[in-house]
Amino acid sequence: MLLGTVLVLLLAGAAPASAHAALRSTDPDDGSVVQRAPRHVTLTFTESVGLLDDSFRVFGPDQRRVHTGEATHADGRSDTARIGLPGKLAEGTYTVAWRVVSADSHPVSGAFSFSVGKRSATTGQIDTGPTEDPLTRGLYDAARYLAYLAAALLVGTAAFALLCRPAHTSPLRRPLVAAWWTLLGSTAVLLLLRAPYEAGTGPAAAFDASALGRTLTGRPGLALLARLLVLLLTAAFLIGLSRRRDTVKRPVALAIGTALATALALTWAAAEHASAGIQVPAAMTSSAVHLLATGVWLGGLVALLLTLRRSSGDDLVEVVPRFSRIAFASVTVLAVTGLYQSWRGLGSLSALSGTSYGRLLFAKLAGVAVLLLVAGYARRWTARIAAPAVAARAAVPAPVPQPVGAPAGGREAAEGPGTGEPGTSGEAESRGEAESPDSPAGPGAGSVDPGIRRRLRRSVLVEVAVAAVVLMITTVLTGTLPSRAEAEAAQQAPVGALPPTTEITVPFDTGTDSVTGSGKVLVTLDPARVGENGVQAVVYGSDMGLVAVPEVRVTFTLPSRKVGPIDAELADRGGYWSTNSVNLPLAGNWTMKTTVRVSDVDQVSVERRVRVEP
Repeated sequence: MLLGTVLVLLLAGAAPASAHAALRSTDPDDGSVVQRAPRHVTLTFTESVGLLDDSFRVFGPDQRRVHTGEATHADGRSDTARIGLPGKLAEGTYTVAWRVVSADSHPVSGAFSFSVGKRSATTGQIDTGPTEDPLTRGLYDAARYLAYLAAALLVGTAAFALLCRPAHTSPLRRPLVAAWWTLLGSTAVLLLLRAPYEAGTGPAAAFDASALGRTLTGRPGLALLARLLVLLLTAAFLIGLSRRRDTVKRPVALAIGTALATALALTWAAAEHASAGIQVPAAMTSSAVHLLATGVWLGGLVALLLTLRRSSGDDLVEVVPRFSRIAFASVTVLAVTGLYQSWRGLGSLSALSGTSYGRLLFAKLAGVAVLLLVAGYARRWTARIAAPAVAARAAVPAPVPQPVGAPAGGREAAEGPGTGEPGTSGEAESRGEAESPDSPAGPGAGSVDPGIRRRLRRSVLVEVAVAAVVLMITTVLTGTLPSRAEAEAAQQAPVGALPPTTEITVPFDTGTDSVTGSGKVLVTLDPARVGENGVQAVVYGSDMGLVAVPEVRVTFTLPSRKVGPIDAELADRGGYWSTNSVNLPLAGNWTMKTTVRVSDVDQVSVERRVRVEP
């Protein structure tokens, strides 16, 4: 019932999608020139996206922000975003900065431009604002790491107490309580910071009531609310278990604990990479199982370390081998689920070294390999601790079957002393046998050599330290664009950034000794694509200061197609020369000839190659 409630709460409206949304198209097209001002700007993505209050920022030719309507989904499609524009737009270039939240809860952003009538004579890129606030991102990532760490400790410590059955659980109470409170606090911080993290604003925006209300209606917010609910139920379960430990049957406690741990793991699986992409149901199942196995193993290591430090030692011969078997099963589950998740996130082997996600995954795998090496070393001491218990069980003789009706003395002679009726000499002999210091099952059989115990404790401590590093890499990995999604985004049209601008430095020397006789011309071709282009030319003298010259002329020729020369017809703008209407009709490697005239008789021409894209 609990798992069904959590699934319904988290998966309502979920649909298969590619992790991290990629921008598929824009209307108007990126870098296009339209003759009539559009009424809307529409973006289409590869998956459904969530909209923010400030999902669009539109800047006009004067670099001032344009007043727009509220962001909506176009035609009710969740994979689109649309903003309304004013009825009249001035002629020139407009820059659109956008920010949305992809289906896997991570914000994505970008910018593109279009022009009305003709392109503007821009002097630089427009500042569309930061894509994210560094302090908010740092606090959010720190809270995510603490949440992972606390969840592993909470699940692992509880599993250790229920499955390994140590004689004394008092050393485990403090880390159990600390893990619960840490997970509760980090979840609350994530819930508060969710709105500024999505919007890319400062932490102060966390206290905006309207933004918090929007967070509580989105899937990431619902996942965090579900986590808080599961934590409250977990607290009630642990308190009830500690007060009625003698009356609660172990199978019942295990069943309830497993259900709560699974529900807790689903709050991660339903709001991160597993919730979007290919094979979503299988991915969410694998992710939840992976998280549980991680908690049982890594959190159990901390519980084992505390038990080794504070236990009397007599029960270690049973507890340590039990945890060793559980840890081996957890590692097997981690290997299977990790292999599947790696394939799903990478998409190809080349991505392992060619993408940020692949390199982080490789670092995680290296950390896990070190962890397994240390665990293999620890198993040597685990086997030595378990040896006395194995020897004691092997020394107990199996009962010898007797014929029906055989006399009691015969049974006693066959089975050995100690099997007679209470009060007989057989009982006394049995007690004497049991108390014999030479008996394999006598005192000292369950004790642990202090040296072996110390070595095992050290190796477990190293495992815990390496595990903390692996969890940190995992936290960064879950916030990184998967390689498969990155490859899909690369296949889309190259939108999401301002149109490319080509800058060409043209040095000149007319042979005169004046300041203007030599220097350089910085020529900017924007956007260096087929169609209308803008050209700007700024002249610097030999002292690297701006200089005024009588004339700057720029022409373009495409020798391979015998096109040109096309004169840019630059006009003096009082300090620089420019035009917005150079039509370059074909893609290819053009020859740009720049002529600088510094006097009535002194001039020089220099040629440079420029690439014009389709």
